[in-house]
Amino acid sequence: MNANSSIPNKLFNIPIEDLKPGEPSKVYLEQYKLYLTFIDKIADRRQSANSYFLTLNTGICAALAYFFSKDAHPDIKDLYLILPVAGLILSYFWQRLVGSYRQLSSGKYEIVHAIEKHLPIAPYTAEWDVLGYGDKPTKYKPLTHVEVWVPRLFIIMYAVVLLYLSPWSKLPLQIK
Repeated sequence: MNANSSIPNKLFNIPIEDLKPGEPSKVYLEQYKLYLTFIDKIADRRQSANSYFLTLNTGICAALAYFFSKDAHPDIKDLYLILPVAGLILSYFWQRLVGSYRQLSSGKYEIVHAIEKHLPIAPYTAEWDVLGYGDKPTKYKPLTHVEVWVPRLFIIMYAVVLLYLSPWSKLPLQIK
C-alpha cells in the first residue's frame, strides 16, 4: 500500500478528527459498500475488455492460418501483411489497457485501505497483508502481473510472423 498521506484529506469531507474509529455512520458504511461495488464493476469491465481483445486476436490468427492454407484465393494472400500489423497494434493497446486497469485498481484499493482505517474491521487491508502486499510471488502474484503477458505473447507472435513474411527474410535464399 502506498503511504500517500494526502488521501484522507481528499477522501473525507469532515475533519478526520471527527471520525470515530470503530463507530462509522450508516451513510459512511453505505458509501463504502457502494465504492466496493464500483470496484467489482471495474473488474467486470476489465474481464470484458480482455475477452474482446482475445476474441479479436483469435480471429486474426484464424485469418492468418487461412491465408497460409492452400484454399486461400491468391488475390487475398497479398493482404497477409496487414493482419500481423493489425494484431501488433491491437495487442499493444490491449497491453496498455491492462496496465491502465492495474493502475486504476491500485488507486481504488488505496482508497479502500484508507476507508477501512475508520471501520471496525478491515478485511481488504488484512487480506493484502496476508498476501504479502503483492511483493511475495510465492504467496500471491497479482493478476495483472500474469495478465499482461497474454498481449505481450501476441505481440511477440505477430512480430515473428512479420519477420517471416517480410521480403528481406527471404534474401539469403534468393542469393544462392
